[in-house]
Amino acid sequence: MTTTLAHGQVGGPWEWAPHLDVWLIMTTVLALYWAAVKYWGPRHVSPGEPPVTRGQVRCFAFGILAFWIGADWPIHEISEDYLFSVHMFQHLVFSLVAPPLVLMGTPDWLARRLLRPRWVMAVMRRITRPLVALLLFNVFLVFTHWPGFVNATVTNEPLHFGAHVLLVALSLVMWWPVLSPMPELPRISPPGQMLYLFGQTIVPTVPASFLTFGDFPFYRVYAEAPRLIPGFSAVADQGVAGLVMKLGGGMLLWAIIAYLFFKWAAQQETGAPDATKWQDLERELNKVETP
Repeated sequence: MTTTLAHGQVGGPWEWAPHLDVWLIMTTVLALYWAAVKYWGPRHVSPGEPPVTRGQVRCFAFGILAFWIGADWPIHEISEDYLFSVHMFQHLVFSLVAPPLVLMGTPDWLARRLLRPRWVMAVMRRITRPLVALLLFNVFLVFTHWPGFVNATVTNEPLHFGAHVLLVALSLVMWWPVLSPMPELPRISPPGQMLYLFGQTIVPTVPASFLTFGDFPFYRVYAEAPRLIPGFSAVADQGVAGLVMKLGGGMLLWAIIAYLFFKWAAQQETGAPDATKWQDLERELNKVETP
């Protein structure tokens, strides 16, 4: 038996409905990565040196897989037609899981080739400065929780796709100061990375708090959506979405901060030559103010 969903879609969320456009995009990206490694890579490394490490290949593949899972059935159907909490989970995958994996899987020569046009590099130099990157990402993050934006994107597939593309692009920019693959646009120091990611934990708590403690549904599309789970109201769904945003995103960022701290502390303890002093943070943050 099929049911007509809130957005005119026929079929339930558990009826397998693969999205061929997602399959095409993801397989194309993987194919282009393979072709770049095979044909471009050897030209940019010393003879006998592999163009990419196994770890980079795994990270890139898992990053694309994360995008694939978030954009395909059943998460796509549930997030669009039933549950805002799953919609929030999808956005966490698109911003905090897949983009850093893709960056970790991108070798420096490939990033350099993709950013070769002078105007592209000039733009990247400006928008990947720590404070600028944080501002761009978090302004868009807050905007994506405005009821008018949510109601419009969920009911308009092209607009929804464009919003996801922009979210992914700004997520890559946000992660760049921590995971930059190329020295021309370098990572900030480990202390700077920790402070930077701490800053990223602050702004999301604002919309997350409104969602968690709201006593009425903010989003018409989800208030009118069929109840996928009996007794699970739109307000309860909204509250869970807030917890996913605050706890899920926060725990992930704090886990990375903890990893960076212990790694940096070990470098300080062993006197590793690449260990960075806290004074470097002030110099790097001052660069943000330089036009």
